[in-house]
Amino acid sequence: METSTLPLDVRPVPWTGRFDGDGAEHRRWWQAVSPYAPHLSAPQPTAPQADGETAARTRPAVVVGFCSDEGVRRNKGRVGAAAAPAAIRAALGPLAYHLDRSVFDAGDVVVEGEALEEGQLRAGTVVSALLDAGNLTVVLGGGHETAFASYLGVAGSSAVRGTETDSGKRLGVLNLDAHFDLRDAAVPSSGTPFLQMARAEAAAGRALQYAVVGISEANNTRTLFDTAHRLGVKYLLDEDCSAEAVSDFVASFLAGIDVLYLTIDLDVLPAATAPGVSAPAAYGVSLPVISAVCRQVAASGKLLHLDVAELNPEFDVDSRTAKVAARLVNTLLG
Repeated sequence: METSTLPLDVRPVPWTGRFDGDGAEHRRWWQAVSPYAPHLSAPQPTAPQADGETAARTRPAVVVGFCSDEGVRRNKGRVGAAAAPAAIRAALGPLAYHLDRSVFDAGDVVVEGEALEEGQLRAGTVVSALLDAGNLTVVLGGGHETAFASYLGVAGSSAVRGTETDSGKRLGVLNLDAHFDLRDAAVPSSGTPFLQMARAEAAAGRALQYAVVGISEANNTRTLFDTAHRLGVKYLLDEDCSAEAVSDFVASFLAGIDVLYLTIDLDVLPAATAPGVSAPAAYGVSLPVISAVCRQVAASGKLLHLDVAELNPEFDVDSRTAKVAARLVNTLLG
């Protein structure tokens, strides 16, 4: 699908940042990111001896914004996440660029009014097309309703669905989050995406392979824990998230899947680290532990798609949460 036919509402605009010079030794993200075009982002052939990790680390990455508040509004949260994609881009722009891959910006899908489901479908179409073209996709949310948009794109891609000569891959969904987001509600919201995924996978004759790091026992009802147990969800409570425990948990999950969709809800972090979210965490998982998960996932060679959700710039402090989001994206692509 050509970039002009992708159902995007806002085309990419030039990024900005500090200027130290034009040479590679001065390069920053804003100088490295280019507007997405299929002929530019097509993956380059890797050497025959290149292993999976090397190929994964050099695959082009394409950024897509999902500007949505509707899921948070329906979930009775603090709205403002629709402005997050621009805030994360602004925080990424000045960072020094040490990546071995090209990064492109495809623009934004914008959810207008109450049209969440339609926006999720359009974002899913964009993600599927970019994945089928051989890219690593990066969605900047948006509330955590972003996750179901991501799932539609990942599950609909040939990388997971398979082709005539490939039966498809075992997909795993790893969520860094204080919440299960398995709410059973009359309408989809930022609290329902993983139950929606589970039902979609069941309809396709599969079980959702879903794991969560950072669950807050105090912020998830018994019903949510019961749903998680019924669906076979693997999880680690925030108070149990030592560096070693999280590393072992993630390694065990990665061992049972072929490709990974990683979603980061920034409210997994302590409120002092990530104040700019709809539901700041009283406890949370430390940034070094979350950053280590990102490095572990990137090194696995299994990362297919990632998104970052729930940044709310209206409640951020000195762009602290946006800068954390930018660092995590930088780590995952590095």
